[in-house]
Amino acid sequence: MKSLDTFKYQNRIDKLKTKKLNQTLEKIKYEGLLDEDDYGRIVPPKNHWESISNHEDGSFYGLEGWTTNFCDLMRHHSTYVDPNDAFAGRWMYFMSRMRSNKWNPDYPYDHLQPNIDKYDIICGIGDDAHFAPDYKMGLKLGWQGLLNKIETYEKINTSEEQASFYDAHKRAIKSIQQWISNHIETIHYLQEKETNPQLAKNLKEMAEVNQRILHHPPQTLREACQWIIWYHLASRTYNRDGAGGQIDTLLQPYYEKDLANGTIDRDKAIYYLACFLINDPIYWQLGGPDKNGNDQTSDISFLILEAADKINTSLNITIRVHDDMNEKLFEQGIYYLLKNKNAWPRFSGDKALVDGFMKNGFDAETARQRIAVGCNWMSLPGMEYTMNDLVKVNMAKVFQVAYNEMLSDQSAPNTTKNLWERFRKHLSSAVNTAADGIRHHLKYQKFNEPELILNLLSHGPIEKGRDVSDSGAQYYNLSIDGAGLAVVADSFAALQQRIEDEQKLSWEALDYHLSSNFEEQDGERIRLLMRNSYRYGQGNTIADKWAEEIRDLFSDLVRNQSDAAQQHLFIPGFFSWANTVGLGQTVGATPNGRKQHTPISHGANPNPGFVADAASLALATAIAKVQPGYGNTAPMQWELDPSLAKQEHAALIGSIIKTHFAQGGTLINVNILDKNKVLEAHQDPSKYPDLIVRITGFTAYFSMLTPKFRQLVVDRILEN
Repeated sequence: MKSLDTFKYQNRIDKLKTKKLNQTLEKIKYEGLLDEDDYGRIVPPKNHWESISNHEDGSFYGLEGWTTNFCDLMRHHSTYVDPNDAFAGRWMYFMSRMRSNKWNPDYPYDHLQPNIDKYDIICGIGDDAHFAPDYKMGLKLGWQGLLNKIETYEKINTSEEQASFYDAHKRAIKSIQQWISNHIETIHYLQEKETNPQLAKNLKEMAEVNQRILHHPPQTLREACQWIIWYHLASRTYNRDGAGGQIDTLLQPYYEKDLANGTIDRDKAIYYLACFLINDPIYWQLGGPDKNGNDQTSDISFLILEAADKINTSLNITIRVHDDMNEKLFEQGIYYLLKNKNAWPRFSGDKALVDGFMKNGFDAETARQRIAVGCNWMSLPGMEYTMNDLVKVNMAKVFQVAYNEMLSDQSAPNTTKNLWERFRKHLSSAVNTAADGIRHHLKYQKFNEPELILNLLSHGPIEKGRDVSDSGAQYYNLSIDGAGLAVVADSFAALQQRIEDEQKLSWEALDYHLSSNFEEQDGERIRLLMRNSYRYGQGNTIADKWAEEIRDLFSDLVRNQSDAAQQHLFIPGFFSWANTVGLGQTVGATPNGRKQHTPISHGANPNPGFVADAASLALATAIAKVQPGYGNTAPMQWELDPSLAKQEHAALIGSIIKTHFAQGGTLINVNILDKNKVLEAHQDPSKYPDLIVRITGFTAYFSMLTPKFRQLVVDRILEN
């Protein structure tokens, strides 16, 4: 029989869920539709804070500009306390979006802009975060311990620049402490007014928790959760940081200590964890190996999944799959995936990720600590600067540049061999430009947007007195992703098959139809002829061979950018994030039958409809074969119909997941979407305000997406 406390906690959780949905609707009402994560951010008050400029362009830059603005915002930031919640605080502002420019104009990159435009490169210059803090450090030291650490190292590193660096970080910590203190006052005020004795007790305990962690490291599960929340709220506010960590091992010692002391029971722990997860959909991981290869699953791993089930909202939990994993955790993850059909959890494949990262020269112990902490991000918490998911080469655009160049050059024949050599040349130029952009970013980012908050939980910046972007990190494992793999592979295959092998079409005729977007006489027939050529993902076709050729070329080009002298290691991946729409808008019609300005293919996925029956195993096999193989991901985006995703199919789905990882796969994102429901929601999002979809690596309320973005999801599920 359930205890009264169980029902009490569930009632609170239900109220928090309803409030979260209403806050999402409020964001849509006041801020419009947003094509991004379902952040835990809420709408700020009407008399909201305004940034303080330190540049003639009206924006703010550099250490002083960011510190002044962050500290001022913390002083004026509204408090947020809900008596039903175990924890205080919500974030309301994107500081990094409150600038007229995201890059300091005093450090231009005009020399790179022609190629950035030519190849439609997302260069990442001036972009924020996308690497992971080490929460263990924060939990061990607490705010006062971090201040003490800064004071220790500022006595060692005494240059004028380092003095400013340390002063800025002390100011930032003290401003966070002030923000917490403001919340303590609000909690006391609400406690005095609260008539429900249970909620008044909850508020009293909330105040005590925050008072203790204001100056001391957390000692209990509730204190540890609240400390993590304050850090990620500050980091989110500063520059959108969403990286998480291995949450079960982070919280395990606190839970076990509380359990031994008799200060917590299972129901209370689940309540705390549910409140923790609903605060913001940070990317957390469960299970997987420790540095010695032993599985890390514990009781709290299962409690976190159960808490996630209690709230069942937008979540970004990943279960790590490896040879010696806890099978019950894996099965429980699949159970919740099928039960709730809300695109959680995801699954990552440790074997390929660890083996791949070791090819960069890292040992197994280090490689096992590198975990998925974002849409496709891999990171060693607190140890590396990665720029994951920030730099993308639009390979479909590169292909178009090469194709147009070949067709306009009368001195050489039109052949796929000639086209490949031109594609190779232009892809090399595009990758060089992307890498040069990263180098420019690393050279000047400290004058643009220093990582004031992430520096605090990184190994190196405080010790060296240098920003993590400015030689402060231990490792610089820099990511460049290729986008549009399937468009390019299928285009090469269609050209080879229909023009060269079958001679059903001439180069000139195809060029005519591409130029007219397949809309002139006979255009649709030609488009379907090209579209129905061999396609990447069908297995052992010329398109699959082209995809593997492109993988090898791209991976080699990225790897060749590595610079041992600068300790810059470049690592390839295949990922497009939500940029498939924007990247597609710059690309004309392509030989695979894709029409102009439509989205390019998603990540490493084959183009939708690549096989008639949407065979999941074919998808898993195809994506496993094109993994770049150096420790970054090329995720599998898996769309499942609810009729094929029932509990009786759990073993089959688990088998496909394991097969993908055994073949070399790295990360799986799963959507289980009812096509009719999605179509109805697309026409009228208000019908299903709580419908959640996994767009790429992140989940979002479908109702928050723009029509163009919703169409992307619709097209993806209709053609699978």
